[in-house]
Amino acid sequence: MTDTVTGGLTGVDLGGFHGGHDTECWRRLGAVEMSIDGGDSGTRFSVWAPNAQQVRLVGDFNGWNGEDTPLHRVPDSGVWATFVPGVGSGALYKFEILTPDGSWLLKADPMARFCEAAPHTASIVYTSGYAWNDDAWLKKREQYQPHAEPMSVYEVHLGSWRRGLSYLQLAKELVEYVTWQGYTHVEFLPVAEHPYEGSWGYHVTGYFAPVSRLGSPDEFRYLVDQLHQAGIGVIVDWVPGHFATDPYALQRFDGTALYEHEDPRLGWHPDWGSYIFNFGRNEVKSFLISNAWYWLEEYHIDALRIDAVASMLYLDYSRGPGEWVPNVNGGNENLEAIELLREVNAHAYRRKPGVFLVAEESTSWPGVTARIDHGGLGFGFKWNMGWMNDSLSYFGRDPIHRQHHHHDLTFALSYAYSENFILPISHDEVVHGKGSMFERATGDEWRKFATLRAFYAFMWSHPGKNLLFMGTEFGQRREFSEQRSVDWDLTQQWGHRGVQLLIKELNRLYKAHPALWKLDNDPAGFRWINADDSYGNVFSFVRLDGAGQMLASVINFSADPRTDYRIGLPAEGIWTEILNTDSSIYDGTGTVGNLGQVIATDVGLNGMPASATISLPALGAVWFRHDPHVVDEQPDQDKADAAAREIARLASE
Repeated sequence: MTDTVTGGLTGVDLGGFHGGHDTECWRRLGAVEMSIDGGDSGTRFSVWAPNAQQVRLVGDFNGWNGEDTPLHRVPDSGVWATFVPGVGSGALYKFEILTPDGSWLLKADPMARFCEAAPHTASIVYTSGYAWNDDAWLKKREQYQPHAEPMSVYEVHLGSWRRGLSYLQLAKELVEYVTWQGYTHVEFLPVAEHPYEGSWGYHVTGYFAPVSRLGSPDEFRYLVDQLHQAGIGVIVDWVPGHFATDPYALQRFDGTALYEHEDPRLGWHPDWGSYIFNFGRNEVKSFLISNAWYWLEEYHIDALRIDAVASMLYLDYSRGPGEWVPNVNGGNENLEAIELLREVNAHAYRRKPGVFLVAEESTSWPGVTARIDHGGLGFGFKWNMGWMNDSLSYFGRDPIHRQHHHHDLTFALSYAYSENFILPISHDEVVHGKGSMFERATGDEWRKFATLRAFYAFMWSHPGKNLLFMGTEFGQRREFSEQRSVDWDLTQQWGHRGVQLLIKELNRLYKAHPALWKLDNDPAGFRWINADDSYGNVFSFVRLDGAGQMLASVINFSADPRTDYRIGLPAEGIWTEILNTDSSIYDGTGTVGNLGQVIATDVGLNGMPASATISLPALGAVWFRHDPHVVDEQPDQDKADAAAREIARLASE
């Protein structure tokens, strides 16, 4: 017979949780609907509070009076539990905890699957009844090789993409837009419950509950399902590095430092005013590993992007002398956090082939994406923050000054293959006075838009996967604010519409050309044509797929066109112009181009066996694809010469 007092929960059941290796602790803790021996149906409530003197359950089912609904300590465990018949999905509840000093605390459930929307703070009993329809996606995902496949990510703050939309509405409008734009993935800023919208989800109070302002957990499942059915992967930001200070949540949960360190040198984050998890405590390890797995398992999420990894790796992160505690070896590495990150990665990859984890890591920590058995952390990808900082520094300079900072854009290739990189233009780059991408660009409006288009063409052809935050795909003028929607009206205006259409075309070309992604993590997939034309502000390189496809990318970041610019190429023959960011389609001038193709002859240049003369628009980029089997349909020489003279005339006006 089941022990009805604790709903059948025993110390044996909780051995893994207390040992630090329970990877699905939500199945044992929190509110679990069940029946006892085929009889009474109800809910078992359980909570980890080892230092509590008493724990009681309060809710709308007992008038918020817990005197008659005590929880009982599970033998040989720090967990309290009780079974309440007749209580099921939709019931509101909290735990009353009597602390060691005799104070009563009213706490939300750390394992709650659903929460009241702020400013209310109760937990909600919830059991999913969702029937998934993404079997085809999941089957395909099992064979997914993320490093050798295209990845173009659209980063979204769900609450303000179009403010006021629910999960169900987003499942229509967001899916349609991302499909139209051609991204392979979306990445959601944290979707776990957080009461303060201004934190964008990075101050979490409910780690197991999708934010309820936008709908129910099953409605969030529907959003993910619809994205999968449209062929779009879903990445979710996960925040294990720190947690919110709200008194009803995790902080000093049973009156003691339970989830956090007691010592503020280890347990308090000075940058964000939040608590740091005690990564070495077994129950905290079980909580965090289970939580990562929960999103992958229960919500079919395809990848987790781990926030602020650097703050987890270094004990002295943002701390001065005397403000941090060395590890057992006297160093500044957080050995417990390192172990946790490795376990999260290893567990996910072992149980779900095709998923991946991404580190937001801003330092030179070695081996972030190296295999664990090779001494690495085991992440699939790392955000390339160095590329981002250097590129935006160059991007924001007037063209006349760029020649003195040319290698801001070439330096990233010196370490491009040290990790598996994603190139991020994220939410962090368009907030807090940094200016929008449009504002960062210099010059008049024409130059701003042209620079944006050239930069995005440079980014999409550079080794590494791509990520853009919402609004940057059409050059939103204002910085991001969670209090308003993206400025969608701009997409109907000249310049903005052109940038948006360019991103759509970049995504189409990117997916269609394996040379742009197949060898992202192999030096064989990239070759400079000319990395040293600092005076001309021109960058040129070739991307290769290892199977014969070759694509040349040439970017002119000067304000002057180059109508007689010669470049080396790895093969003779026809090179088809497949992209010109100055095209009138993208609100460019449409006056400087290459008549659809150029012919490379056997005159060597730039260390390559062939070369061709091309035309480069001012603040523009052109891509060429080698088409050795295409019949030469170039106009006769007289027409070509006349066309070239007309292009030169228009460009000089």
